[in-house]
Amino acid sequence: MPTPHNNAKKGDIAKTVLMPGDPLRARFIAENYLEAPVCYNEVRGMLGFTGTYKGVPVSVQGSGMGMPSIGIYSWELFNEYDVENIIRVGTAGSIADNVSLRDVVIGMSASTNSAYASQYRLPGTYAPTASWKLLSAAVKSAEEQGSRFHVGNILSSDTFYDDANSLADWQKMGVLAIEMEAAALYMNAARAGKNALCILTVSDCPLKGESTTAEERQTTFRSMMEIALETAIKVK
Repeated sequence: MPTPHNNAKKGDIAKTVLMPGDPLRARFIAENYLEAPVCYNEVRGMLGFTGTYKGVPVSVQGSGMGMPSIGIYSWELFNEYDVENIIRVGTAGSIADNVSLRDVVIGMSASTNSAYASQYRLPGTYAPTASWKLLSAAVKSAEEQGSRFHVGNILSSDTFYDDANSLADWQKMGVLAIEMEAAALYMNAARAGKNALCILTVSDCPLKGESTTAEERQTTFRSMMEIALETAIKVK
């Protein structure tokens, strides 16, 4: 303590961490939902806060964009700070026809075009999956909230600007949405024996040409945030 990327001390971070990609979204969640939030990290601008939600300690910290970035931050949280649960809260582009703008997508599994799993030297293809403990709690929370949500396979991509234009290929395999972090998070959790889940709000529908604004993506996707927070208190 601290790590090269986090100046928190042992005990500064709760057992459950919400992890948006955008550190400003982390600050938004802390300021709007947590009681008495305290900033524990500012290294590289990757803000982290700990407070309480309905009396339960919860932390929220940015991860940055892409699997290498969330791979670093989630590995340190799981292995250096004794975090048990990480819930990614982020944005996604819809792939499936029935997934619309502002819908919530809960990632049961995360297909990927990344080579992140190669570090484990597995004699086959690993299938990154969410933890049932968090997944079942999130589904219950979404049902209680009355949100429009989908549960299924998502795609974690290494490329935002995809020269192969491959979304239609993933669509025919039933993939719901595309994002850039969940597969690495799920693999880190599996390797550490911890729990991970990805809850997303659809910010763009690339196959339909629809999108939300940058401000909406940063501050207004409250349904996803509230599902994640209610999940956090269910698994305390």
